[in-house]
Formats: sequence, structure tokens, C-alpha cells
Amino acid sequence: MWYKIRDGKLFVLIFKIQAMKNIRYILLSMAFCPFLGFGQEVIDIGDNRELFVDDFLIDRLDGVVLKMHEPHDEGAVLYFDKPWEGAFCGYCTVIKDGDIFRVYYRGNPGGKDGTNIETTCIAESKDGVHWEKPNLKLYEISGTLDNNVVLANQAPSSHNFSPFLDTNPDVKSGQRYKALAGEGKNGLVAYASPDGIHWEKIREDGVFKKGVFDSQNVSFWSESEKLYLCYFRIWTGKGYSGIRSVARTTSVDFINWTDPDTMTFGNTPLEHLYTQQTSPYFRAPHIYFAIGGRFIPGKQILSEEQAKALNVNPSYFKDCADVYMMSSRGSNRYDRTFMEAFIRPGIGLNNWVSRSNYPALNVVQTGEHEMSLYVNQDYAQPTAHLQRYSMRIDGFASLSAPYKGGEVVTKPLLFSGKFLEINYSTSAAGELRFEIQDEKGIVIQGFGLDDSDMITGNEISRIVSWSGKNDLSALSAKTIRLRIYLKDADLYSLRFKDNKEL
Repeated sequence: MWYKIRDGKLFVLIFKIQAMKNIRYILLSMAFCPFLGFGQEVIDIGDNRELFVDDFLIDRLDGVVLKMHEPHDEGAVLYFDKPWEGAFCGYCTVIKDGDIFRVYYRGNPGGKDGTNIETTCIAESKDGVHWEKPNLKLYEISGTLDNNVVLANQAPSSHNFSPFLDTNPDVKSGQRYKALAGEGKNGLVAYASPDGIHWEKIREDGVFKKGVFDSQNVSFWSESEKLYLCYFRIWTGKGYSGIRSVARTTSVDFINWTDPDTMTFGNTPLEHLYTQQTSPYFRAPHIYFAIGGRFIPGKQILSEEQAKALNVNPSYFKDCADVYMMSSRGSNRYDRTFMEAFIRPGIGLNNWVSRSNYPALNVVQTGEHEMSLYVNQDYAQPTAHLQRYSMRIDGFASLSAPYKGGEVVTKPLLFSGKFLEINYSTSAAGELRFEIQDEKGIVIQGFGLDDSDMITGNEISRIVSWSGKNDLSALSAKTIRLRIYLKDADLYSLRFKDNKEL
């Protein structure tokens, strides 16, 4: 046996065969020889919290699967029942700013897109559960100043106004909130606000024009990429033809944007992604979640008689939609590990109309162990409203094993910190155990599976220990692998950190 370096990777020549007076060499890459422990890229996760929503950390699974979890329906929390709101309210954004929650949404009583009939409205909450519409007195709408409108008479900006709280450490004090909005030839117009209530254009002309934009086009400051990102609507065909899809652009100043970069989805079928709602997860901002509306054009569930009985607008019952989930770790790639619906349409024909079931932008924490996602329901109906769904913290998906148990081995990784924190749940009969190996898969003394203290329970934060010891300082900055045993258990996330109390 001998070794050869080619193109920066280690290959092993393992066979020498004499046949027909010719010597054949079989060249096998290390991808087919993982047990040898060489050749795999080492992932530096630092002290990042890593969620198991993709195969980023996973080298091998044995009896364990990646499992998507279904959010719990908590019921309607906000009805669009004011004269300036109506059946066509949509493109919602939920922002948590300190102790206050705000939801921004399009007011559109008549269903006419891109006109001054549309406004941008808000509701506020102290807990993300109970919502009220503030009386802002900023614009006269429907003959009264007593309304919750934060933007009006700036068509077509209110059609798809999409704000965010700017976390750029160099942000100007008067621009803590920013937004992109608009469609058509003028493209996306940039707005800013010091408080999320009073908005002004940063400049009159659109800052980005290389797209279609006939949807909610979302933007945010990326802590990991140190750039402003915008994810926006494109079509795979020419103009408004083909499949609704996604591209992204980046900016250092929110004014000058790069040429579009079409997003890829791996080896998955193309679907109409009507909205994508890409945003950084608040506990792991290097992971972007896209929890959007998947549109199934022409798939009619309601008959004309059923639509009439529900008082659905006649133009909005011949298609249907549901909620999907995908993720990204930057660049132009989405990971669609799960093709199944994240939230299925609910019981009742009112949930099976066109453009219903479109999620609001952002997942926010609404309790010590809970986060919430909000979804538009009963679109184009008099009962149009926002529905709340709850999940456990980090609970999008997990490594999951049945009663008979299974194992996971991670790719080689580097970490910083002293303690391994996990978010997990087991049955009473279930358990988790952790082993730390070196890069070659050899158990590090004192950190074997037999040394691991058994973990049974259901906790958002638990420190892993081995024979009562949990300090991993000696292994910090060294290449390791984790071997994880699960029995009737789910592992949602893990993180190496310096302080076990935080």
C-alpha cells in the first residue's frame, strides 16, 4: 500500500492487479474509505449553535434519521377587520424589538395591487400572543386619522413592504429599521425608520431593479457574511413565465447591490415558491431559515358552490398552497432536506383557497421554551386573519432514533469553548450518550461511550458529562468527531460554549 497526493486530496492506491500482462491500479478516493480518517474537510464551528436541519455536521447515520417537526396550531391571533385592511391583507413581517412585538402587513380591502388603495398597517403585542392595533394618527384613511397605518400613498411600496431590524453594528441611529418595497420598473425602494413607526425613503429611485419583485422581497443584515442580503422573486422563464423561484443580491451599504445570483436547491424538483421568507434564526444567525408559501397553481379543491358559500373572491379558489421549510448557510444554495409540507392546510375548505397559508417573515421567541411562527389564513375571504403556530426552541427538526436505538458520527470538526450544551428530548425509556473521537475515529481516553453519563429527559439546555466531568478545555481547537448514541430520543441542537450557565 502506498499514498499519493493529487489536487490537494489524499488518495490511496490499494490494489495492484496483474491481468492480461498489464498492471492496473485502482484509485479510490477517501470518500470511499472514511474509516481511515483522512481526507475529509474539517469544519470549524467555533461556539456556534448548530441545528440538525441538514447534513452539515453529519458523516454517518445508523438507525437515526433527520426528522422534521410539525408546529402546533395555537389559533387565530389577529383579524384583518378594519375598513382599510380586508380580505387581501398579506405579506406579513413579525419583528421582536426588545420587549415589544410588531407585525407589519399589507392593508388591501379591494384586491387591487400596486395602487394607493393599499397601505402598510401594524399591530403590536407584549407577548407575541395577544395583539392590538395602535391608533397612530399618521395618515387619514377612509375618512379618519384613527388607524394603525404606518405607510400610505406611496404605491406600489405598500403592496409588499418588508421591514427588518438592522443589527449591523455600524447602523445609523435614525435607520435602526430598514425596508425594501416595490415592484415594476422602479424596482425595490429603500426605506428607513428610527422606531419602526415613522418611515422615510432613503432615496427616491429604486436601489435594485434586476428582478421581477411581484412578491414579498426580504432583506436583512447577515452577521456571518457581514453584508446586507436581499432574497427576491424571479421566474425561471422569460418575464412572468415558468416557475416562481428565488435569487439573491448583496450589499455593503443597502444602496448599491450586486448582480442577481440565482438560488439553487440541490437535486430536488422545482416548485412554485410564492414566498420564501428567508431570515437568520435568532439563536443561530449563521443559519437562514426560509419558511414560505408553496403554491400549487391549477389544483382546485373547492367547487364553485363551495367557494360561493364561503364568500371567497371568485378569482381565488382555483389553486391551493401550503407551508414549506428550507435552510441556507449563505451563498446561493438552499438545502431542501424536507420536501414534505412544514404546515399542512387545516381542516375546513376555507384553508384550501388560492394564496392562503402564506407564512409571515421571521420566527420569534414567545416563551422560555417556545417560539412562534405566524401564517396568513382565509385569504380572499371576510374571515382573513393571522394564525399563530408554536414550536419548541430550536425545534424545526432533529436527529431522531426509535426505541431500538441508533448512532450518529459527525464529520471532523473544531470547536471553541469548555462545555457541550444540547437541546434534546427522550422518552422515559430513552437516552443519549456522547463519545468524543479524534479525527481518525479513535476514542479519546475518558470520553468514550461507556464513560458518557446517560442523559434522559426533556431540556432546552443540558451540559454533557463523562464520569461526572464536563470540562472540554483540553480538546478545544483540536480536531474531533462526535459519536452520538440515541434511543427513543431527539437531538435538536448542540453548541460548545465557555460558560455553562449561559
